[in-house]
Amino acid sequence: MEPLGGEHRSGSEGEQEPSSPSRSDLSVEPRAERVERSPDNSLPSGAAGNTRPAIEIRDLTISYRDQPVLWDVDLEVPPGVLMAVVGPNGAGKTTLIKSILGLIRPAAGEVLINGGPYQEHRKEIAYVPQRGSVDWDFPTSVLDVVMMGLYAQIGWFRRPSARHRAAALDALAHTGMADFAGRQISQLSGGQQQRVFLSRALVQGASIYIMDEPFQGVDATTERTIVDLLQTLRANGNTVVVVHHDLQTVPEYFDWALLLNVRRIAAGPVTAVFTEENLRATYGGRVPWSHNRTDQSFVSDRSDPSGQTPG
Repeated sequence: MEPLGGEHRSGSEGEQEPSSPSRSDLSVEPRAERVERSPDNSLPSGAAGNTRPAIEIRDLTISYRDQPVLWDVDLEVPPGVLMAVVGPNGAGKTTLIKSILGLIRPAAGEVLINGGPYQEHRKEIAYVPQRGSVDWDFPTSVLDVVMMGLYAQIGWFRRPSARHRAAALDALAHTGMADFAGRQISQLSGGQQQRVFLSRALVQGASIYIMDEPFQGVDATTERTIVDLLQTLRANGNTVVVVHHDLQTVPEYFDWALLLNVRRIAAGPVTAVFTEENLRATYGGRVPWSHNRTDQSFVSDRSDPSGQTPG
């Protein structure tokens, strides 16, 4: 567990992570410089007509004490897709997310955001960390947490204006948390805390959203709220990348998938890559599954007695 305003570390059990630069979970970069809203539903819109990959990863290798965590990974994420990153515990999913965010220096390869290095495009990315990696006893209110997503616009030593406050309340409204704006975050349930971090990401007005296990430990109502929000972001042209562990819901929730186990096993449209062959290659042949001809869904073994989420 780490302080809410302290350095972000992976909460994935079983996955060793290389050390990374200090980042604040509440004020974590990247942040948007301004809030851009689409006219139909007031959620951020991606760049229209952009055919360049939103995220491009070339020959990425990351190791920890000479042990590869990611090995020679190539990936192109098109703009405007909702992509699940799936793989077994220790597959390197959180490491991949950290490399996209510039938190880890690779041993080889590079990551490009909208055609350029992360430092040139960091304001175009919003990040939602794993809820379990945050110390929720940090004494601050829900509204303050969300407004921290606007610090790049407000400035560290200026007071938020009425416009900033309105933008934060609007983001909270989209996640059903506006009525909790004045409450201390320590008083919230796990699902409510996750919605607060989603609100903070929304207020940044980014075009790319990176989320590490947003469904972990949330109730059914919050899960449905998150799914609807992610699909609306995608419909508005934003790119959304989600580390996800529930194979059964991948075809329902996502239109793009990356199957990862240190190496890239497969990546592309869910209808093309989410197959029995690729799943068995990803999970070492240990994934019981069934294919329903009606809804094209896959059912996987989710009976982890520890209740832990794969990393």
